[in-house]
Order: sequence, then structure tokens, then C-alpha cells
Amino acid sequence: MRFKLLNVGIDNFSGEEVESKIRDFLKTKKLNQVVTVNPAFILKAQQDNEFKKVINNADLSVADGIGIKFAFWRHGKCLKKKIAGVDMMWNILRIAEEEQLPVFLLANESGLSSWQETAAVIKKKFPKLRVGGANMGEAICYFDSKKKRNICNMKTYQILFSNFGAPEQDKFIASLKDYDNDLKLAMGVGGSFDFISGKITRAPKWARRIGLEWLWRLMMQPKRIGRIIKSVVIFPIRILINR
Repeated sequence: MRFKLLNVGIDNFSGEEVESKIRDFLKTKKLNQVVTVNPAFILKAQQDNEFKKVINNADLSVADGIGIKFAFWRHGKCLKKKIAGVDMMWNILRIAEEEQLPVFLLANESGLSSWQETAAVIKKKFPKLRVGGANMGEAICYFDSKKKRNICNMKTYQILFSNFGAPEQDKFIASLKDYDNDLKLAMGVGGSFDFISGKITRAPKWARRIGLEWLWRLMMQPKRIGRIIKSVVIFPIRILINR
């Protein structure tokens, strides 16, 4: 069931239900968009109606972050499962190898990790998986449909991961629905490529378990302080006053 926080929809599914949805998507003949929604996404959506529309029209909107869980509590709801973007990506990669579905990695060329570096780590864990990709500038989000198809060269790939960051990655994926392609599933994954490549160390499991991954990321990347303040201070305030 989809529940709305500040008019942004989140599907309240268990881990098993999410995996079932993913497997169903991979049997279809259309592009299904997956978004992992954290507090920063919800706040951005308050200022960007197009981004809000993309999230609300996504085929699967998964909760990412302890803040979403607390927000559900505030509304008298119990969130069945929160799933970080990188965990979601690993789960989909596992299924992709099982189903022998090729994966395309679209990396921000100004980011820390190239698609090749990310793919190398993925191939070590899933050696039978076919992985392709491209390193592109953010302008790709605004190219016309024909150029996007030619430049990205995604033909024959069925799963797409893009790390352009929100909202660009999610708007770009939504735009791919406007023309024919072989993609069955696509997801924006933000910093997941950097976690996978090892360029950024993820928080220990104990920190993730008790909801302190944001504090670890602040220590690792102090420049994120503005985003983190919005997520751990501004977002809770908005939830409290907008019940």
C-alpha cells in the first residue's frame, strides 16, 4: 500500500514483497522505474513538482532512511522495511544474474567512480552477469530522445542503474519511458557506485541498524553537512507540523 508523506508516495512493503515486485517487473515488456525515497528526496519534491510527479508515478517507491521510519510512526503507521539504495541495487544485481539479464551502468563522468570501476567489483561478485555502461555528463538528462538512445547505447540491456543524483537521475529515467527500448527496470542509485567501488566507505552495520548512517557519512564527507541538516533537522520538523 502506498502511503504519502508531504504528498510524496512511499510503498509500504516487506523485503519479500519488494523482491516479488522486482521479479514481476523483469517479466514485463515495459520500463518499470524504481525509486528509493529518503528525507532529502521528499524535501526536494516540495520545491520541484516535476520531481514529485516522477516519484509518485514510479512503479515502486521504497523507503530509504531511518527518517522515513520515524515519519511513519508519527502518522501512526509501521514501516515494514527500509532499504538503502545500494542494498536495493545489490538485490537487483543478484536477481539479474539468476535471470541472465544484462545490466547497464550510467555513471556521472564528474563523479568519483567510473562505470568500469563499479562494474569490475560487480563482476567479482556476479561473474556470470553481463555488465555494460557509459560515463556521461549531466547534460544527458536534457538531450532529446534520439540522442539519448544513441549516446547511451543501451539497446539490448534490460536493467539500468544511474548515479547522477536526485532529481536528475530520476527525471532522466522517467523520460526513457517516452520511446522504445529493451529496458525492463531502471533505478537512480546516487552514491551507490562509490560504495560498490570502495571510493567511499559505508557505515558499519551496527550504525546502519540503529539509524546513524547519516552521522558516519557526515564524518566521511563533511561537505554533506547541508544535506544532512535538512534530513535530520528540517525533515522531522516538517513532519511534526504537517501531520
